[in-house]
Order: sequence, then C-alpha cells, then structure tokens
Amino acid sequence: MTTHSTFIGGNHGPWKVTHMHTVAGESLDWASHLRIDLDSTPGRDAGVWALTGVASNLRYTERTEKEALTAIQAGLGRPEAICAALIPIRKTEAWWALSQDERRHLFEDQSHHIQTGLAYLPAIARKLYHCRDLGGPFDFLTWFEYAPAHAVQFEALVNALRQTREWSYISREIDIRLVRAS
Repeated sequence: MTTHSTFIGGNHGPWKVTHMHTVAGESLDWASHLRIDLDSTPGRDAGVWALTGVASNLRYTERTEKEALTAIQAGLGRPEAICAALIPIRKTEAWWALSQDERRHLFEDQSHHIQTGLAYLPAIARKLYHCRDLGGPFDFLTWFEYAPAHAVQFEALVNALRQTREWSYISREIDIRLVRAS
C-alpha cells in the first residue's frame, strides 16, 4: 500500500514557519505553521494550503549510489534536528519530454545531484516525495531536517544544487524554512 504524506500549512502544527521565499513561479499563501499528515487527505483542517506526495523508489539513483546514501544518511526526527525546510518544485515540460536516460544524464552526470548531496550527509537528513502523478501543483516535495549548527551547510547544499544545469528545468520552487514549535 502506498502511503501519502500531506504537508499542511496553516495556523497550527509542530513546525513554525520562519521564512517562505518564492524562488521561481507562483508563490504559496503565507502559513505560520506546518504539520504533516500521513494520509491522502488533509483531514478536517485543510489549512491555508495542502501539498500531498508519495515517498517512492529512488528513480535516478544507481545501486552503488543508493548504497552510499543508505550507509551515511541520518534518519528524520533526530532530537537535535530542530530546523527544517520544505522545498516543493515543479519541473518544466521540457524536462518531462526528455527520456529517462536523458534526465538521469542531466541529474547526475552533468549536475552531480547525488554526489553533491552525499557531501552534506549525515548532517542533513532528507526525504523526497513524488507528486507529479497526483495532480497537484508540484512534481516533488523535498523535506530536510538539520541541527542549527548545520544551517550554513544546508545553505551551501541548496545553493550548490541551484547552480546546476538540472535547475534550469525548474519552473516553480518555494523555499519554506521551519523550526520545531515549542
């Protein structure tokens, strides 16, 4: 069974929004908090916005890369990781018109997406949610968690990825920063 996760921006939740920045495309309405429901529907309080995705297999990752990621990636929910980021993105139709091997070539051979990410593990934990086939406004939702001591590393990671050729295929991106609500 596929488990959907819905990120709900609203007036309450365990994560307090500190900053929302529209990097590309249309923005999202401001929400002061975020919660994550492990269900396909947002429930009785849909909030200001709700973004649903599915954690799935790693689509552009080869076996050796997956093994390297698994060996050093930290899990989500670590007590010290009180900072988070939700970065929903939509890629252009030109990206989706490419074949799978062309996308893989851009993703890793040219942009070094996986190799870049590996350099920031285990300090930064992440989980990718696919949502293109769910009919929502984004193709991917990426959730990151990290300790305050690793905030500079997180900024370096995001900036490095945004400088790649792959990122020229982004048509919409929102950068939502959060801290655990007290």
